[in-house]
Amino acid sequence: MTEPLHEIRAARTALTWLIEPGNEAIWRLVQRHGPVAALAGLMDGTLADGALRAAARTRLADADPRQVAALALERAERLGARVLIPEDGEEWPAQVADLTRMARAGATATDRDAFPPLCLWVRGGWPVAEALERSVAVVGSRAATPYGAHIASDLAYGLADRGWTVVSGGAFGVDAAAHRGALAAGGRTVAILACGIDRSYPVGNAALLDRIAETGLVISEWPPGAAPHRHRFLIRNRVIAAATAGTVVVEASERSGALHTLRRAARIGRPAMLVPGPVTSAMSVGCHEFLRDEPAARLVTGVAHVLEEVGRIGADLAPPVRGPERPEDRLDPVLNRILDGVPTRTPAGAEEIAARAGVDLRSAMRALPALVLQGFVRQEPGGLFTLAPRRKRG
Repeated sequence: MTEPLHEIRAARTALTWLIEPGNEAIWRLVQRHGPVAALAGLMDGTLADGALRAAARTRLADADPRQVAALALERAERLGARVLIPEDGEEWPAQVADLTRMARAGATATDRDAFPPLCLWVRGGWPVAEALERSVAVVGSRAATPYGAHIASDLAYGLADRGWTVVSGGAFGVDAAAHRGALAAGGRTVAILACGIDRSYPVGNAALLDRIAETGLVISEWPPGAAPHRHRFLIRNRVIAAATAGTVVVEASERSGALHTLRRAARIGRPAMLVPGPVTSAMSVGCHEFLRDEPAARLVTGVAHVLEEVGRIGADLAPPVRGPERPEDRLDPVLNRILDGVPTRTPAGAEEIAARAGVDLRSAMRALPALVLQGFVRQEPGGLFTLAPRRKRG
């Protein structure tokens, strides 16, 4: 008999408290036995292996995970937040299941423990799956330069203006600039945290996170009150990579956590994009090295490039790069050819101009008056012609 949804929700909440998110063994246990049976088997030792029991032992000694889950769910309700689980159906972001692709031969221990979330704590009114369906992660250095902050904000503004959700981690620097850019466009942004959704980390972004919750979403795998321990940022990064259609790193030092997010995006088949920076900037070293080392990485310089990577095939191609249009670009090929034959300084007659342009005299005699009227050519005394000063053309 299928357990009631509230029991399943409580069990998934308790399991996430017992074992840090992303753990392969607990994920496989839940897949095999279901969350309620998995929790019971982990607590009494009948289902878990020695390694998993050892991982849970300390917390089991401190408290009953069912009571912890009940208190966390009550606290979330007071906050106006909710817990989302895969059994909720359409609202669950199904794309996070792609994290299982990283558990392949040769993967590092970090990648093996990068399995899908058991539950998500959510602040904000948007359905999560809908908010993340068309989303791009914009992440980067906390110590962003003015260049990095400007690019992140501009990218996020453009993406949000085109109906894409901007996802980031709520941190200082590039993350904050990306969130603010999306908000400035009147668009939707999602902050995925490495602590409880009721904790403003960093504290300086408290007002920003409140604004995000009002118009978008604040999401975490950890229950309210959970601290932002260092290892949790790496665990969190896998969700940012998997929940979005692609990841853009704007600035990153050589050991930046943003590159960790990007590497995971690439490993599960998402577009991995980087913005280049000055070669003298320490904040762009990581981006440049990643581009050199990863053949699948794509250099992007604006919204059009990002949309070409994550958008619909054939519908979101970046326009070709063109220089500024000159007035003579509007002339037909024959007029342009005759214009090329007009001297800059020493006046020349129609016959000489025709010879220089390689056209017949009649064509030159018809074209020169038209070029004079359009301001490209100046007529001199004696039926001679020179180029008009550029400022007078067009």
